[in-house]
Amino acid sequence: MGQFDDVYAAWRSDPQAFWARAAEDVVWTKRWDTVLDDSNPPFYRWFVGGETNTCYNAVDRHVDEGRGSQPAIIYDSPVTKTVETITYDQLKERTAAFAGALAGLGVRYGDRVILYMPMIPEAVIAMLACSRIGAIHSVVFGGFASKELATRIDDAKPKVIVAASCGLEGQRVVHYKPLLDRAIELAEHKPNACIIKQRPQEEASLVMGRDWLWEDAVDQAEPAKCVPVKAEDPVYILYTSGTTGKPKGVVRATGGHLVTLKWSMPNIYGMDTGDVYWAASDVGWVVGHSYIVYAPLFHGCTTILYEGKPIGTPDAGAFWRVIADHKVKAMFTAPTALRAIKKEDPQGKLLANYDLSHFRAQFLAGERCDPDTLKWAQDKLNVPVIDNWWQTETGSPIASNCLGIELLPFKPGSPTRAVPGYEVHALSPEGEEMPPGEIGSLAIKLPMAPAALPTLWNNDERFVESYMAEFPGYYQTGDAGIVDEDGYLHVMSRTDDIINVAGHRLSTGGMEEVLASHQDVAECAVIGVADEVKGQVPLGFLVLKDGVNRPHEEIVKEVVAMVRDRIGPVAAFKQATVVHRLPKTRSGKILRATMQKIADGESFSTPATIDDPAIIDEIGASLQTIGYARKGA
Repeated sequence: MGQFDDVYAAWRSDPQAFWARAAEDVVWTKRWDTVLDDSNPPFYRWFVGGETNTCYNAVDRHVDEGRGSQPAIIYDSPVTKTVETITYDQLKERTAAFAGALAGLGVRYGDRVILYMPMIPEAVIAMLACSRIGAIHSVVFGGFASKELATRIDDAKPKVIVAASCGLEGQRVVHYKPLLDRAIELAEHKPNACIIKQRPQEEASLVMGRDWLWEDAVDQAEPAKCVPVKAEDPVYILYTSGTTGKPKGVVRATGGHLVTLKWSMPNIYGMDTGDVYWAASDVGWVVGHSYIVYAPLFHGCTTILYEGKPIGTPDAGAFWRVIADHKVKAMFTAPTALRAIKKEDPQGKLLANYDLSHFRAQFLAGERCDPDTLKWAQDKLNVPVIDNWWQTETGSPIASNCLGIELLPFKPGSPTRAVPGYEVHALSPEGEEMPPGEIGSLAIKLPMAPAALPTLWNNDERFVESYMAEFPGYYQTGDAGIVDEDGYLHVMSRTDDIINVAGHRLSTGGMEEVLASHQDVAECAVIGVADEVKGQVPLGFLVLKDGVNRPHEEIVKEVVAMVRDRIGPVAAFKQATVVHRLPKTRSGKILRATMQKIADGESFSTPATIDDPAIIDEIGASLQTIGYARKGA
């Protein structure tokens, strides 16, 4: 067996001993009594009895160990033409000060704080400040609309909300404060206070008696020390993207999160203390939590906080410029970003302008990496291009080629093998293991790695129903795929209504709710169609009410605006087509998978259960009018 096989076998033979060894790299204020409490499956608890502090391990530890002058964060914002370096010493001072500001506004251990922030240093400082005093943060992506923010306010019930006056999307200013004010108006729960970071690009108006300027809140506070936090208590709640109604709040337990993420940096990503690491994501997503903020800082790396795009800020060489300027060793982004760069600079000519001699590996995650993009990146970058597969729920990779253990042979389209902590099976609908190479529901044998969600916020029942009920003893990932004869995973598609838009998981069901609320729409469906840059984009089908004779273009324009307003620009919902009827089974189920194949020009068989086969041709004709179904039906 090779080195990776040895490490994986060591985990599989004794998971508790494996994670206990990894936990020795964490600073604990009180050592755990039990590595794993598995007395109440599927509710597994790691490092029970232990106490630690996330912020101490991310910041103060490195100061105490003599690395205070090392850069902790490099903030690089081409949209504001700003580069700022924050050392561990400075990060400790600024985090302690803001933690004191939160405490001064009544935030205590276990209280929730919602953060609605752009990619600025204050976003990272606010996250760390919450964990410093044992508060639970919930970051909501700045692109979400007021309604989506309001549902999260009602679920988390924050004592304080921290926001900025605005965000920047290229040259566009996104007005955060009006969105926040409207969300608080819509929400039943009202925060005690809001702390607002005014940005030079837009000064927001404050609500008297509720809103504090960031600087004023800090000036009137005493710096706060780190408090011991129980290992099984939450460090944060992160709501899964695109949900409607009551959202799913993924909980991350303090101890398991720390241990798994610290372990992942040297073992999966091949990083050493002092190296420069860059995850080109957003703090509103799980990648931003795990690999912009926590894992690099736990491991004493320098992390890049980038406020910009892969193209247009100023060109398709933006990523290479950042890597060269800051001597980045490894980078993490979504395949969407590389597809955008490839489209703008297919020959990779802009790479010649930059010194990438420090660059050792390109990691990808958030969506399946298509083989063409993988090959292009390998050819142009001349470093390992490593696909990861993981989810908000797991908090770190389920599968990856582990650069720090042993680089295994690459298979295009596969994120390689399950990493220690995960045993993945392809199961039939009856829960039987599928033969190697045959597609099934990808499910993970319990318990999972310590960073994986222990439950959903205040909703144990939904946790079981959503993830654990279908295959007892397994976590149902919601992805379909195969495990091949070499143990490599191939993730093929979603098994539910979630589509992957530029690495962001969004619910087509949530978009359908919005379309259905339009006064002229009788029935609707939303599918994910292939997109060269974003991987998938949503496409709507509208059946109009009888008697509606308005121009179809007007109605489509209105529903696009409604989705943008209620879910946000992140949904990338820009196209819909009016059809006479939707293809359904005789029992009334809309044949979305068939519609998707027609739109993407893929071969398909007309389902035997279809109510009227003639609808297939109608859908194909309608799709062709908007540029789809060219090869298909």
